[in-house]
Amino acid sequence: MGFFEKLKEGLKKTKDSFVAKVNTLVNSFTKIDEDFFEELEETLILSDIGAVTAENICTRLRAVVKRTGTTETNAVKGLLKGIVADMLRGDNSLNLETKPSAILVIGVNGAGKTTTIGKLAANLKRDGKKVIVAAADTFRAAAIDQLGVWTDRAGVEIVKHAEGSDPASVVFDACTAAKARNADVLIVDTAGRLHNKKNLMDELKKISRIINQQLDGCSLETLLVLDATTGQNAVNQARLFKEVCDITGIVLTKLDGTAKGGIILPIKDELGIPVKLVGVGEKIDDLQNFIPEDYAEILFADDGKKDEDEEAENDGDEDNE
Repeated sequence: MGFFEKLKEGLKKTKDSFVAKVNTLVNSFTKIDEDFFEELEETLILSDIGAVTAENICTRLRAVVKRTGTTETNAVKGLLKGIVADMLRGDNSLNLETKPSAILVIGVNGAGKTTTIGKLAANLKRDGKKVIVAAADTFRAAAIDQLGVWTDRAGVEIVKHAEGSDPASVVFDACTAAKARNADVLIVDTAGRLHNKKNLMDELKKISRIINQQLDGCSLETLLVLDATTGQNAVNQARLFKEVCDITGIVLTKLDGTAKGGIILPIKDELGIPVKLVGVGEKIDDLQNFIPEDYAEILFADDGKKDEDEEAENDGDEDNE
């Protein structure tokens, strides 16, 4: 199954829920007027997009409708598709330009942080990169062992100390190992404690400082892992973590198990943080790069249209062979 098909399957519940609401709305109105916009805004809010982002989407839609002179409600899905894709565009790719580069992975316990690291390590190795993982979540029971299972699956090295060790010392040793072993990417796991923001902030700052000192000038990604099934709570988590560290991207996990995939929009619109990776299954290859155009296409395209387009492209490729 290709990346697009995996994302399509992962977004099925979101699409079925969201598009059903939009279709009902479109079929209930004969023209685009203020009543239509009020109903659309309410529909977006009920789709886990949130009040602020729902209002922003409607504001953009109003501008497009006015500029194009569109009056038919059946044109709304096409217009929304363009607006959503445009809102989500940004720095959606990982910045791994230096050797080594570093990826700091943060997030609350239970969001899928450990599995994300394993899948990300496997993806990078499959791309030909040498990866080392630092087990710096030394406080949670069995966290190191769980990470070890995933690094074994991915076939990458892990640097670890005993449970309860100083996370900073693990990161220091991992940076040393990354340089000595000529690694391309160092991935650092961190503790998922959010109940005491000051301790978390101090710890993350210390870890970041060590990375910058030991890997001077390296590309550093700070990825926040969020569980898509938690809906607006995930947006609140992102807001809290943004207060304590400089987040460069979001990893949205468990997208295949929820109808709340619309939370990608407020994360980007309200917090300005791009989604870089999405988890669409439990297998080790089920973490993929987030492409805004694909997301919008899947949500708003008529069922089967993309498949027909892809089949036509494949037929054309065969004809050219």
